[in-house]
Amino acid sequence: MEEKARSEGQEKFRVVALLGVRNEGIYLERCIRHLISQEIDVCIIDNDSTDESLEIGRSFLGRGVLAVHRYPYPGYYDWRGILRYKESLSYDIDADWFIHHDGDEIREAPGHYRDLKEAIRDVDRQGFNAINFNEFVFVPTDERESFEGKDYVKEMKYYYFFQPVARHRVNAWKKIKPVDLAGSGGHSADFENRRLFPQAFILRHYLALSRNHLIAKYVGRVFSPEELRDGWHKKRAGFTPDRIRIPRKEELHLYREDRIWDITSPRAGHFFDKA
Repeated sequence: MEEKARSEGQEKFRVVALLGVRNEGIYLERCIRHLISQEIDVCIIDNDSTDESLEIGRSFLGRGVLAVHRYPYPGYYDWRGILRYKESLSYDIDADWFIHHDGDEIREAPGHYRDLKEAIRDVDRQGFNAINFNEFVFVPTDERESFEGKDYVKEMKYYYFFQPVARHRVNAWKKIKPVDLAGSGGHSADFENRRLFPQAFILRHYLALSRNHLIAKYVGRVFSPEELRDGWHKKRAGFTPDRIRIPRKEELHLYREDRIWDITSPRAGHFFDKA
């Protein structure tokens, strides 16, 4: 009886990833399958993708994906609007916690937890209502190296710790109203009486799977004029291939599948941020 009650209590605790997508077919199935393995439900916000993203997302409906919403593409990357839409969804969805999530991300709990849901439930039990993630950016280490069409989570081994400011990825929060994601550009879920869990969780960020993929992802991207005036997007606006400098292995940390992460020598800029 005790085991049954514990199981029923576990089922009632729901964590939902609010997954924003525009042309993320190269990542999306891997991302969704990981979230499902972590006992996280998924709500997809598709920004009028023109690749297979919408089809992939819908194929998981009823199998970990709760819903696929459309956020219209107005001819430019409306990041502030997408973040506000995520805020509104968090008020309406029946869940205990939410994660602001992108398609090129893999989120994990610290090593002593079984999965992400168990970890967030424990954070909740301890009385905290927000979680920060340490961001580890995995990159190719050679101009010719490509992980497109491969299990990039398994095969990409080299990373750097990205931390332009302390606690810059407060991306999980307990359901509350109002919550402000847009004010920080999605870096921090802000709300009154926020109690941040003292231990950071893990964010694996796969910005690009090859040099060519990086070019396809960012060259020609149109950003919101309002956001550019507000200082958002910075060096990604007007991105050109000549700014790419693929880092050498000696500049990076090697991940050995041991759930141990090197947070020494944090970087404040990305490898393609060279002006």
